[in-house]
Amino acid sequence: MKQTKSIILKVKDYSVSGEDFQLLENETYGFLETHPQPSNEKLPEYYKSEDYISHTDAKRNLFEKVYHLVRVYALNKKVALINSYVSSSKHVLDVGCGTGDFLSTAKKNGWQVSGVEPNEQAREIANKKTNNAVFNIEKLLEFKEASFNVITLWHVLEHLPNLEDHIKVFKKLLRPNGVLIIAVPNYKSYDAKHYKNFWAAYDVPRHLWHFNKTSIKNLVERFGFNLIKTKPMWFDAFYVSLLSEKYKTGKMNFLKGFFIGLVSNVKAIASKETSSLIYIIKKNE
Repeated sequence: MKQTKSIILKVKDYSVSGEDFQLLENETYGFLETHPQPSNEKLPEYYKSEDYISHTDAKRNLFEKVYHLVRVYALNKKVALINSYVSSSKHVLDVGCGTGDFLSTAKKNGWQVSGVEPNEQAREIANKKTNNAVFNIEKLLEFKEASFNVITLWHVLEHLPNLEDHIKVFKKLLRPNGVLIIAVPNYKSYDAKHYKNFWAAYDVPRHLWHFNKTSIKNLVERFGFNLIKTKPMWFDAFYVSLLSEKYKTGKMNFLKGFFIGLVSNVKAIASKETSSLIYIIKKNE
């Protein structure tokens, strides 16, 4: 992916390091790249924050309690989604499974579950919920070919280095006509355009890539997949806008954040550009 890249935006890591980064346009696919990208050795340092909510089950304040309440509803919707594409021989791999709540919910709904999670603390929590079905990221290369009907990445693809190599691995692990489900932030949404460099879903440098619909389509089709459907993630606009307000003003302005999230969702009814999108992608053979 070597090419001349244009600087689209300058952004800051507001949650851990305070360092500045650039977003560069990838002309091959159409997504934005975080620059400079931390080395694989240094990248884990940027996740060392008590506020990184997907790595804990913390409910320390109202914000985290509401997050977990919404997550219970969202988990059931996610399992209903994968159920709609697979009715038998239900094997799912969740990449970047965090503390394992999606896998736990899927297991209760009759799925055989596996997960990979690089964060040791999150992995330990997940294994208590899944009877030790969660492994370190190296396990991706050890699963047998065509092991899964469904592979899910819930806000994970944007974190993965060696992006093209990972897409190839997912293709290998999926069975014929298997389904790849990817949820990622959408930098074409209203809340992204409103908050610009303060938009929390840029989350540099943990988010290495920043997608829109066209870039996801370009990426997956290059590696033998077919994008068949997109679905909105309505709650993300509120969560992201609340964090964006904090980054912009230094305080959690619930009313303003909720209002911008609401405006973003109203505009997305016509534009179909919600703060985050779920992409349902099928293996071509």
